[in-house]
Amino acid sequence: MAGKISMGARREVVSVVTERYRSAKRGEKGRILDELCATTGWHRKHAVRALRRREAVGPGGVEATRKRGRRYGATIKDALTALWEASDRVCGKRLKVMIPTLLPALEQHGRLQLGQSDRDRVLVISAATIDRLLVDVKIAASGGRRRRAGFYSAIRREVPIRTFNDWNSPVPGFCEVDMVAHGGTSVAGSFIQTLTMVDVATGWTECLPLLTREGSLVVEAINRAQNLFPWLLRGVDFDNDSAFMNDVVVPWCRE
Repeated sequence: MAGKISMGARREVVSVVTERYRSAKRGEKGRILDELCATTGWHRKHAVRALRRREAVGPGGVEATRKRGRRYGATIKDALTALWEASDRVCGKRLKVMIPTLLPALEQHGRLQLGQSDRDRVLVISAATIDRLLVDVKIAASGGRRRRAGFYSAIRREVPIRTFNDWNSPVPGFCEVDMVAHGGTSVAGSFIQTLTMVDVATGWTECLPLLTREGSLVVEAINRAQNLFPWLLRGVDFDNDSAFMNDVVVPWCRE
């Protein structure tokens, strides 16, 4: 019966049982709870809470729908936007790890001022919540275009994620790679891009021009950079830019 009873029927049962439960002695209350659990399929603690809520509403009252309070308001969203921009627009998982370092730096330079409670919320916020709060910000930053679901999803799943604290004093040869667009305030049309490669251990930097954002040209530029570095490239770390995260660059890096 418990598996077939509807929510409406459960509310009716609770309404009928509440008066008996209120006036019953301790032993009788236990039997009433057992009957209610057997009828509704509820756990005993849930049944107790349902009866207490009904008592608080009173006979003939209508139980108000409880709304979940919003924990992260506009102040938190604005702070996350500033942190996201300062991190060069990394994903939520990476930004989460960077926040304890970025937040004091922005505060020190007057770029961000938060009250203690808001600051504590920013420091404990999850990566999933960061991505959820910044959805419309990212869409606006990309010119109002929403990324298609599943875009390069198989390739992205193949690439391991290295967070801000995962470097652990690497030897020379591991580079952070990023693309710098020289299109001013607009990214429309074709214009020069600069592929910037920074060796994490030494800070040695090479900048290589690209005519377009295209995977084969990225591979060609990294090959040119190998001839400029005084050591062998051991690995390249890039963000989720489609110029890197594609079926040309990722397989080449793996090989």
